[in-house]
Amino acid sequence: MDKWNLKKRPVCLEKRFEFESYTITRDFLDRLGDYCEKVKRYPDISFGKTYVNITLRPEDDSTEAKITSSEHQFAEEIDRLL
Repeated sequence: MDKWNLKKRPVCLEKRFEFESYTITRDFLDRLGDYCEKVKRYPDISFGKTYVNITLRPEDDSTEAKITSSEHQFAEEIDRLL
């Protein structure tokens, strides 16, 4: 499984998920949506027929914000949705 990429400007974690079909992509997006509603945390998401790009930003939106264990834990939970 690919790892999440840590970006420094702006600080965030990013990952691209690729799927074999639109149906599988849609199923993943449905699980992701349900999970995000459950935890009340919403990543930036872009997607196409067979891919989903997810960007996690720090909950603290100050200019000194850093990626914390909270973002890493959220990323791990997203990986488990596969």
